Amino acid sequence: MDSSPKPQYLEDQEAQTKTGGKRGGWITLPFIVATMLGLGLAVNGTTSNMLVYLLKEYHVDGVKAAQIANVVRGSLNLVPIAGAVLSDSYLGCFPVILAGAAINVLAFVLFTLTAALPSLRPPHCTLSSVECQQGSPGQLFVLYAAICLLAIGAGGTRFNIATMGADQFSSTRDKDSFFNWYLVFLYASFMLGDTAIVYIQDSVSWAVGFGVCLATTAFGTIMLLLGVCYYRMPATKASPYTELARVIVAAVRKGSIKVGGAQGSVQYNVGAGAVVDPSGDGAPSKSLRFLNRAAMITTSHKSSVSGDASAGAWRLCTVQQVEDLKAVVSVFPLWSSGILLFMSIGVMIGMIVLQALAMDRSVGPHFSIPAGSVGVSCRVSFILATLVLDRVIFPLWRKITGGTPPTPLQRVGIGHVLNVGALVAAALVERRRLAQPGVPMSVMWLLFPMGIAGVGEALHFPGNMAFYYQEFPKTLRSLATAMAPMLVALGFFSSTMFMDVVTRVTVWLPENIDHGRLDNVYWTLAAVGTFNFAYFLACDRRYKYHNRAAM
Repeated sequence: MDSSPKPQYLEDQEAQTKTGGKRGGWITLPFIVATMLGLGLAVNGTTSNMLVYLLKEYHVDGVKAAQIANVVRGSLNLVPIAGAVLSDSYLGCFPVILAGAAINVLAFVLFTLTAALPSLRPPHCTLSSVECQQGSPGQLFVLYAAICLLAIGAGGTRFNIATMGADQFSSTRDKDSFFNWYLVFLYASFMLGDTAIVYIQDSVSWAVGFGVCLATTAFGTIMLLLGVCYYRMPATKASPYTELARVIVAAVRKGSIKVGGAQGSVQYNVGAGAVVDPSGDGAPSKSLRFLNRAAMITTSHKSSVSGDASAGAWRLCTVQQVEDLKAVVSVFPLWSSGILLFMSIGVMIGMIVLQALAMDRSVGPHFSIPAGSVGVSCRVSFILATLVLDRVIFPLWRKITGGTPPTPLQRVGIGHVLNVGALVAAALVERRRLAQPGVPMSVMWLLFPMGIAGVGEALHFPGNMAFYYQEFPKTLRSLATAMAPMLVALGFFSSTMFMDVVTRVTVWLPENIDHGRLDNVYWTLAAVGTFNFAYFLACDRRYKYHNRAAM
């Protein structure tokens, strides 16, 4: 009898047969896409217009409102990491997504109440002045409770919908195809949120706008439930994060233990009780050598190596576990270079809304572009750039280089450069706007820097995700896909701190930006971005790939 291991797709099919027939496949796509569209449209439409809601309905100062809005955006990208860990290690994707969707429904119930009930917001103020009454502690508590529920709900859905969708397919080709469709529909939901939801909130009423968000969220939740009989739901396995912790604990515990055997004959545990010499292929790599102690076989458990459990999982790890942790740790210098990149994006997104409010937003005699919708130009630019890159630029690159595609880090580096270019363009536009006091400048000028930022994002954001996915161990793929969104979260949090420092130290960001020097803020960020790009290049030069074949 053939004792070779079965391919993964056969194991998946057998597991599905045992649980009651064949599940998964493309039949699940409509349910997953509808869920994502319903939730994404509501969440993104609300966050895009959060700054305007705080300004107009709660009379929060402009810069402070931008900071709050960036904290919300950061939380929406940070909290989902907890949801990904929870689903990977304990519950599975579907229960976490369902719980997150239900929490989002509750969040939009609260948002709708804040807009519909006058007692839950300050009295209406027609003119922006010091006399405008801000929200009471009770009113702000309800608003912030809705925001917290929105972030918690997104924590259960934002990453896990993509993971559950990929779980429906066995072949790599189908999974790649699903991710392409996922990104298309994801950004389509962002665009609908930035335009339709924002327009309803600004031009009809906030209550109706939040009511529509509530309806689309409920629709997405219902579609998720309707597809339950078709979903493939793999059982959760042991937490890979625990294995990483075991390596650290074992290395620390054995920091002062004398290694068994003579000098030069240190032995390592390669799994299944095997023992190899460090000069052999099974020895740990030479990088981050202090972690190698976790796999060293000491005198205390050399006699019990054949039973790893008796040796203690928190005292003796395998060489593969050590290498998995090294793979994670080694990407952090490159990963850290993305924080300042997304910090500048966070500042630009918040400030461009304030610029739009001070500019001429009319398009013809009967229509005015909502300030919160200006950011949709970045979404459009992202989608168009992605199509051009995938269909034109990258194939041309392969022809020129003899079939070699651009590496993820090359795409990230070009994205860094374009982002600096977007900041320079934003500074020039703001300088022109300030040079014409009393003459409203067309909001269309803002489309230029936002378009450049969108092209840059089409390069650095997918490039980051591809890099982490390729370099991380297979057991940590969910963490890998969360690394890039984690940069978004930290970037938006950092943008809040950056604006706070600028407000305290300079006079560039007063409450009325017409009296400030926002262009100097953009020039400063462009300088920081240039320095950060140099740091990225230094990290790239020193990095040693763990999976060069996948590049």
